[in-house]
Amino acid sequence: MSGSLHLTYSAVPLAVFAEQLGLPFPSVVVLMTAGAFSAHGQMRASIIVFLGVLACLAADAIWFGLGRRWGSQVLRMLCRFASDPRRCALNANQRFRRCGPSLLCVAKFVSGLNCVMPPLVGAEGLSLPRFLALDSAGAFLWSTFYAGLGYVFSDELDLAIRSVKHFGAVIVIIIVVPAILYAGSRGVVLLRMIRRLRLRRIGPAMLARKLNSKNKVAVLDLLDFEGDSDSEKQPAIPGAFRVDPTRLRTTPHLTVPKGVDIVLYSASGGDTVPARAAVDLQRIGVNNVWVLEGGLKGWRDQGFAVAQSPEPAEMAAARAGINLPTAGRTAERGRD
Repeated sequence: MSGSLHLTYSAVPLAVFAEQLGLPFPSVVVLMTAGAFSAHGQMRASIIVFLGVLACLAADAIWFGLGRRWGSQVLRMLCRFASDPRRCALNANQRFRRCGPSLLCVAKFVSGLNCVMPPLVGAEGLSLPRFLALDSAGAFLWSTFYAGLGYVFSDELDLAIRSVKHFGAVIVIIIVVPAILYAGSRGVVLLRMIRRLRLRRIGPAMLARKLNSKNKVAVLDLLDFEGDSDSEKQPAIPGAFRVDPTRLRTTPHLTVPKGVDIVLYSASGGDTVPARAAVDLQRIGVNNVWVLEGGLKGWRDQGFAVAQSPEPAEMAAARAGINLPTAGRTAERGRD
């Protein structure tokens, strides 16, 4: 390829391994570039594919082992980085039920399934030999496809590389700088979320005292995004009402009277989803927000009573003086 770019064999497994672990690394570009190199005789296609498959198996085996050891907790952790955690987990589970373990063969081509499938099949009890066989097939198809794409379009890729080299400064300004700014802004949001989470945590005992006192407290049970059962029949803290976290994110006109504490918790006991919801509420001016330590599990572990189902959202919100737009109006506002 006219010496315009240098690529070594070691770059292929490193890039693939990093992306399969969930890091934002463009391994597809590396595979296509390596495939273009093979078209010009500078690399061997068989070695490129072998390294790609090996790196995929190494990363996926880690996620498989974590899923086998900690089950759905790993899936929750991965889906919390998605914009809609509940939909992420539900889609993965539904597709797995529909297609079975064979979905591993094409998961790398489907957005949102690449990282969640190995821990999901591990949690579902798939045997290690079968996992390795199916994942190897999927890794082979994925590596061969993108390396082959680079091989077929090697001349066009060579032209693109020379163009990037010629207009490097412009490319950096147009693409790289906004990407860095976006990553930085996400990092700032994460740091703010962690800081606010540390400052705004409430234990089950303190919440129980608040509920038994004359203090106005609104307890929001955030939907467990892993479950697909009827959320209105699941247990909840007495007086709590259930809200989808995405609904809070798309409710710009939520009003909470002064003196009303908002306590958020999730049925799974995790802190990430309530913390993100707390940040969303603070972004629209609702500042007196707390996250319950341990969620519903922590509440039950300390011996406090649990209701068989949450209260109707509108009724409980009205009792605390909270103006909670209905789901229908929120959806209409989002479409506008």
